[in-house]
Amino acid sequence: MGKLIVEQIVSADGYAAAPDGGIDYFSAAGDFRDCEPEQLRMLANTRAILFGRTTYGMFADYWPKADPAEFQVTTLINILPKYVVSNTLESAPWGDAGDRAEVLRGDGVEATRVLRKRIDGDIIVWGSLTLGDALLRAAEVDVLRLRIVPVLIGAGRSFSPHDLGQRALAFEQAQTFPSGHVVLQYRMT
Repeated sequence: MGKLIVEQIVSADGYAAAPDGGIDYFSAAGDFRDCEPEQLRMLANTRAILFGRTTYGMFADYWPKADPAEFQVTTLINILPKYVVSNTLESAPWGDAGDRAEVLRGDGVEATRVLRKRIDGDIIVWGSLTLGDALLRAAEVDVLRLRIVPVLIGAGRSFSPHDLGQRALAFEQAQTFPSGHVVLQYRMT
């Protein structure tokens, strides 16, 4: 069984969303393109993308129309199998070509456990704070990646649940980029 990787983009002061739930600070932090080689390396072993309903909607609105010449990860994001945990979505279309993400119903943690048995390789969870919270609480996360953007927002939603308690992390790697972005990777212990 592959690894379950949760990757969160966070401000330098540790917030994954502004107080209103927005992520406008992403664009205020400058260009992400210098981080792409690292993203492509990580995606080389990824066999599926798993979303919560809200993040699925944001990705489905953007990535099917994104220009691969602008962001190299576009092609991989669009061709990798996608799954969305939701009890409200009837379907999960992906672009105009008839592609779809598979909707996983029921409890997000249990749905993820079943999916992990089906997928031969790593699964990435991007954003999806509610799903990420549940997976962290249930100790289902193997790798935590924090993509830190060089901006302070002062308040907002942490990337981890407030009731998680203390969890030890084993440092795996850190990378810095000319844009000021930093990627920290930890193994959950």
